[in-house]
Amino acid sequence: MKIIILILAACALNVVANSQILEVQSIEKLTAASYEDARVAGISPKGDYILMTTGNTKGLQRYDLQSGKMTVISKADNAGFDVKISRNGNEVTFTERTFQPGQASIQKNVRANIANNTQAVVAKRVAEKESVVLHNEDGTMYVEENGKRTLLAPFGTEQKIYIWTSLSPDQTKVCYYLSGKGCYVCNLDGSNNTFIGMDCHAAQWYDNNTLIAMNDRDNGHFITASAVVAYTLDGKFQVLTSPDMIAMEPYAAEGKIAFSTAEGKTYLMTVK
Repeated sequence: MKIIILILAACALNVVANSQILEVQSIEKLTAASYEDARVAGISPKGDYILMTTGNTKGLQRYDLQSGKMTVISKADNAGFDVKISRNGNEVTFTERTFQPGQASIQKNVRANIANNTQAVVAKRVAEKESVVLHNEDGTMYVEENGKRTLLAPFGTEQKIYIWTSLSPDQTKVCYYLSGKGCYVCNLDGSNNTFIGMDCHAAQWYDNNTLIAMNDRDNGHFITASAVVAYTLDGKFQVLTSPDMIAMEPYAAEGKIAFSTAEGKTYLMTVK
């Protein structure tokens, strides 16, 4: 009887963990945004465009999901790394890096206005008029609220590297990955630190209670398998892509998830 109860309990836990979080309605290949070494670098909050870069984050382009038009934002090195999109989707902020032979690299922060197609060099890599901003500088997190900057280190700073950081849509929670420990979510002051999963990589917020991430495997040289997975803050998860697709580094907006494959193919998933 005890063995039967334990088996039933284990099955119940498995059902909870794999219960449906999102309903996948379609997965569409974006041909114009699919090219050698293509990678998704972001999606606008409204889901009307995605940002594209390459595997080494060189260059940045905007792909309009309605017209299918691709617009070059930058051709510089590093432009596709950790790009920031404003909450209204009108501004994209990124860092360009220039390399000179025999000299240290030169970098500048650029803010591009999507609406009027203008650019300006800025002191900080943030959009204008954002009340809460999450910074990640060389593996250290900072939260900036109304101009006040505070260190965010739920596990301390000594030999701790925080990567894959993301601010929730309501700007009250932070998702991050602590190297060697896994993915966590906490409040802006570091409280209520909640473990999400060891394999929850490159997580982004879908809504205030759901994360979209990749669960990837490699052989030490190449990624051999990867899936897009939805995680909830209460411990549930759902695999959203098929095992025959190496789906990597997803970005989410309400109702839409954009991701690329190892072959450089870009897809748009519609969910509800």
